Amino acid sequence: MSRYLHRPAHRQAPESRPYRRRPVRVKTGFHYIITPPGFDGTGKHYMGREISDVMGWQSHDWLDRPERESEERTDLLLQALELRPGMVIADIGAGTGYLSRRMSSAVGPDGRIHAVDVQPMMVRMLQRLTRINGFANIEPSRCAEHDAQLPERSLDMAIMLDVYHELSCPHEMLASIVRATRPGGRIVFVEFKEEDPDIPIKPLHKMSETRVRREASVHRLVWERTVSHLPWQHVIFFRRAR
Repeated sequence: MSRYLHRPAHRQAPESRPYRRRPVRVKTGFHYIITPPGFDGTGKHYMGREISDVMGWQSHDWLDRPERESEERTDLLLQALELRPGMVIADIGAGTGYLSRRMSSAVGPDGRIHAVDVQPMMVRMLQRLTRINGFANIEPSRCAEHDAQLPERSLDMAIMLDVYHELSCPHEMLASIVRATRPGGRIVFVEFKEEDPDIPIKPLHKMSETRVRREASVHRLVWERTVSHLPWQHVIFFRRAR
């Protein structure tokens, strides 16, 4: 299933599933609230936001659709990232490696891209693509839903391209990404603009800048800047506090 908006904005919960709020405590002390799911949602809520369904590996063709570069202007995203040779980067929720493959030449042979995904089939597809196309500096690996499973203080940058809104354990996962980032390193959220109703993406797959900054504020992250001139997305940069 793609993220394109092609169905009514809401769906009713089946009558057999009465509305109930059930708090779920996690080890961090945060609570998730469980309700019947909304349209394209999981029914799991974090800081007032319903977490969206994950786009499964069966829709991998949508990630590499020919029109994606022109729709999202990936070239502008790459310019905004200001990548340098030798950087160590994590592509969180890398999928088929759409972004990893485009970052590979910028970090060069002395750099490294950890392309992590929670779906085993996505990881297998990415392993095959990197092997066939000779991307020696891309290292695909499987992560857990709550942990990126990367070495502490090893990253210059971590980036989530249209991913954060789908994380089933956003608090725990972002905490693990912060741990894996060096002090002064960057964590970058790329999200479809909730503020723009004309962007043809399902509502739960969009996030406002205000929402991203609010959820990031509970971690050791300092907002640096937001790039808003991409047609569909904003690119929100944070720095790990020292």
